Amino acid sequence: MSIPFIDLQAQRRRIAGKIDSAIQTVLDHGAFVMGPEVGELERQLAAFSGAKHAVACASGTDAIALALMAWEVKPNDAVFCPSFTFCATGEVIPWFGASPVFVDIEADTYNLNPDDLERAIEQTIREGKLTPKVIIGVCLFGQSANYPRLREIADKYGLKLLADSAQGFGATINGRHPSDFADVVTTSFFPAKPLGCYGDGGAVLTNDAALADILDSLHVHGKAITADMEGRTFDHDPKYLNMRIGMNSRLDTIQAAVLLEKLAIFADEIEARNKIAARYNELLAPHVSSTPSVKDGYVSIWAQYTIEHDNRDGLRGHLAALDIPTAVYYPAPMHVSPAYKEFAPAPGTLKVTEEKAGGVMSLPMHPYLDEETQDRIVDAIRGFNG
Repeated sequence: MSIPFIDLQAQRRRIAGKIDSAIQTVLDHGAFVMGPEVGELERQLAAFSGAKHAVACASGTDAIALALMAWEVKPNDAVFCPSFTFCATGEVIPWFGASPVFVDIEADTYNLNPDDLERAIEQTIREGKLTPKVIIGVCLFGQSANYPRLREIADKYGLKLLADSAQGFGATINGRHPSDFADVVTTSFFPAKPLGCYGDGGAVLTNDAALADILDSLHVHGKAITADMEGRTFDHDPKYLNMRIGMNSRLDTIQAAVLLEKLAIFADEIEARNKIAARYNELLAPHVSSTPSVKDGYVSIWAQYTIEHDNRDGLRGHLAALDIPTAVYYPAPMHVSPAYKEFAPAPGTLKVTEEKAGGVMSLPMHPYLDEETQDRIVDAIRGFNG
């Protein structure tokens, strides 16, 4: 019998009644857009993540775009980000005429390498064609990037710091969330994410009240906010007084209702994910080239469990024959993808990125992966002779 890569139905069996009731409540009150569940979710997301403010939006991609829009990123600005991540991290940058500057990753965590980031910033300054503006770190596979170090670099060069936590919402560094270090944290609620809804969704989190107000305006077509109304008289709904160019990026109320029920069990699921990952590490260490590395003091939420193997493709074929699914994330990093060829750095610049793209693979991972199923996966890897 085939094993689910991510078993969303196992979670549904746990809380189906609560989710169905929450959805029914929305159907009954009929506030399908910007209903009360959205505001409640924003309050709970902020509380969970340690941020002071949260603005829910339509997707994790929109979340990044909203932050760049609020910071007025423009043509000839440089935004530094890893190439080894989903394209959403980098694709929003050219929307504003800015240029993504791709940075190499750490060999052990696959996250942005702070040393290479400084190299890229210094090189950009020397070349003088672009103005450094923003750093985007990514919580790849569920582990936070080195945000304390990235914060130091951002402050050194006067840059904004965005934590792309699409895969890492809930991850911590010595008990602190990325919102303690980054100017903005963005996340995604795509169904496959550890905290996922039943469609698309996202959020932007920040400790900056003024920025939160701007984000609130931008995600509803640039509507007027309280600060905009000082000295003005406007007797209609402020959404009809457009103070800035915005976008339509609202989280549907039904999705907020689903997320409220999932957030209630999220801490428990993170704990379960960590136990499963620790068991994977113990059992697989002798049989693969590398098991995942988590920095001291860091807690990953294990969006993926990613290993390395010298014969990755052979192992994947062996597992597929046994009905065990695997996934290869980012086999073509952004800088080698055709859409980003004009932004590609000189050949050999991102050596670790290119090496890891050819060797990583992810195994089934979710909070409801039982030991019997996990043993089946491990035994199959042990039995591979390729």
